[in-house]
Amino acid sequence: MKSTIAVLTIVGLVASSHVVSAQTNTAETAAPATTADVAPAAPASTPDTAPAAVAVAPAAPADAAPAAPATSASAVIPLIAMDDVQLTDAIKNLARQAGLNYMLDPRMSLGQTGPNGEKGSQPTVSIRWENITAEQALQALLDNYGLQMIIDPRTHIARITVKDPAAPEPIVSRIIQLQYSDPNNMVAAVQAAFTDKRSRVMADVRTSQILVAATEKEQESIAALVVQLDKATRQVLIETRLVEISSNPSTKKGMDWTGTLAAQNLSFGNGNVSGTTTYNHSGAPVSTTVTEPGGRVVTTTTPGGTTKSTVLDSLIGNGGLSLNTAKGLMPSTFFLNADGVRNVLSFLNSSFDAQVISTPRIVTLDNQTATISVTRGFPIFATTAGTQGSPGGSSVTYSNIGTILQVTPRISANDRIWLKVVPEVSSFFGTVTKTVAGTVNQADVFDSRKIETQVLIPNAHTLVMGGMVKSSPSASFTKVPLLGDIPFLGHAFKSESKQLDKDNLLIFITPTIVQEDDFHPTDTDFLKSQPFKGKQYMNPDSIWDGARPKDWSDDPKAFGENDQVNTK
Repeated sequence: MKSTIAVLTIVGLVASSHVVSAQTNTAETAAPATTADVAPAAPASTPDTAPAAVAVAPAAPADAAPAAPATSASAVIPLIAMDDVQLTDAIKNLARQAGLNYMLDPRMSLGQTGPNGEKGSQPTVSIRWENITAEQALQALLDNYGLQMIIDPRTHIARITVKDPAAPEPIVSRIIQLQYSDPNNMVAAVQAAFTDKRSRVMADVRTSQILVAATEKEQESIAALVVQLDKATRQVLIETRLVEISSNPSTKKGMDWTGTLAAQNLSFGNGNVSGTTTYNHSGAPVSTTVTEPGGRVVTTTTPGGTTKSTVLDSLIGNGGLSLNTAKGLMPSTFFLNADGVRNVLSFLNSSFDAQVISTPRIVTLDNQTATISVTRGFPIFATTAGTQGSPGGSSVTYSNIGTILQVTPRISANDRIWLKVVPEVSSFFGTVTKTVAGTVNQADVFDSRKIETQVLIPNAHTLVMGGMVKSSPSASFTKVPLLGDIPFLGHAFKSESKQLDKDNLLIFITPTIVQEDDFHPTDTDFLKSQPFKGKQYMNPDSIWDGARPKDWSDDPKAFGENDQVNTK
């Protein structure tokens, strides 16, 4: 019986080798066969079963060479081919190639002995796969026959059993490492790709990773989605040139009689009198003795005497009228005063031109706003009135006055650059005073010029923006009525003053896409350098330079090595 089984086995192997050689002649000439050996020996009890055949090389007899070692689960096999191989044999060979330990569920009826001693039938497998891993091939084979593989986390042994059609797909957790994208942004994209309500995704910002708990099919689609989205964000170099041109020409010509005729002050009168009166009381009584004829002596006593003195000050020359009841007009002379004649002769042209050029350069990420600011802080004072419960106070805030440019680039698929440009120019105009509820309030007024536009330009081309012109012409005229209208002679009685304040801002923007070869490493040994040690001109721990009392118990010497006086 044993000899019969051996003969049948050898015949089966020879037949399978002929079949394999016939199938793989073209494959062997195209590429060397390097895949797995999946042809087991035929079972002794079923000599009529055809042995497995792999399209890699003719199968050698079972005792001719040892079995090939298992390959890595992630190794790609160029070609896997099987013809009429039993399903259990195919599973066994693919599991060996994938390096998996497995066992079949006893409830499965795949060639196993039944209650009556009869073996159940099992399907045969005929496949041909190229450039696939053994694990992928095994999973595809199990899915095709309604089987599933469950790995025990404790023993790491896989159990192959029948898949329940009504059971939902199991949830698999995977951690995906992001390279460039923000985890929070990636979470929103992954959530939109879920089809199962049980699927979840969480972000770990510290490690730039996302944890995805989803079905196997969703995991594959999410992995492909992350590969497409997690790419390095391109950068744009923004080169700007801000040219601000200011021109202030002015002219003054003619005779200006404003000082004479605009406010001529006249006064007439004898002056304004003001004075003080002083009273002096002596206080002591005064006795007067008189001897009358006949020898009679009469003594009269009167109270203390009182004196009065009046000093008058007269201001002459500013008009006014002084009159008193004693002497009438005092002084009696009247005076006429005037400011006199004043004239300003002007015959001059002046001009002030200025040009300010700023050339800032900045690199920003695609679709991120870059701000270029050339400003000056202008103080604004705010005063708070005090109340019964809280005292008043004042605070100072600063407003940026100048030129602020905001640029947002976005790179298109054909390397054109979409730009959103928002330039703003502000300046101080003046101070406005208003009275509100009896309180005088002052507020600063600012001029602002702003443009917001969106353009699409090619890479490394320059965009020119202008039109932010501020023109303030002004003119003033003075003329003496009638005299200023006399031909030729009238020029001596009139004048004119003209001024033009003109500011123009030109903005040149050149966006350039930064390529990978634009970055170059810089050779530096800064991290290896030692910190600079300056020269010590004093030793605060010595008794000469230090202010702390000397501890003689630790160092009985008055001067040690560290107690030397530095005289350099």
